[in-house]
Amino acid sequence: MSSIPEELKYTKEHEWIAGLAEGATVTVGITAYAAEALGDVVFVQVPEVGSTVSAGDSIGEVESTKSVSDIFAPVSGEVIEVNDAVVDDPSLVNSDPFGDGWMFRIRVAGDDPGNLLSPVEYTALTIGDS
Repeated sequence: MSSIPEELKYTKEHEWIAGLAEGATVTVGITAYAAEALGDVVFVQVPEVGSTVSAGDSIGEVESTKSVSDIFAPVSGEVIEVNDAVVDDPSLVNSDPFGDGWMFRIRVAGDDPGNLLSPVEYTALTIGDS
């Protein structure tokens, strides 16, 4: 089982969110747990910069040698940046899911942080999936 960084928030769909406490822009990726379950990631589709997303909507996908999984918006807002490096080299999702493997950044709309899990809640979720 991979480690779960304490400074992040999580979704039940295995996305992580960084920077929520710091202001109105968050960085989003998929967790190491999700990357391990997917296997070798070979393709990443991220939303377009400037697109408006709503929490819970499917806004991209990750394809591995095993399956294809949707990426869901953890919060509502506007996509302001995408990680071209992860699009060009999808293996970053496997090698560094909480670092260079980040997917995109969203400027959060309003005060709605979405339905996010603490590290303790996410750990309980992943243990229940094992």
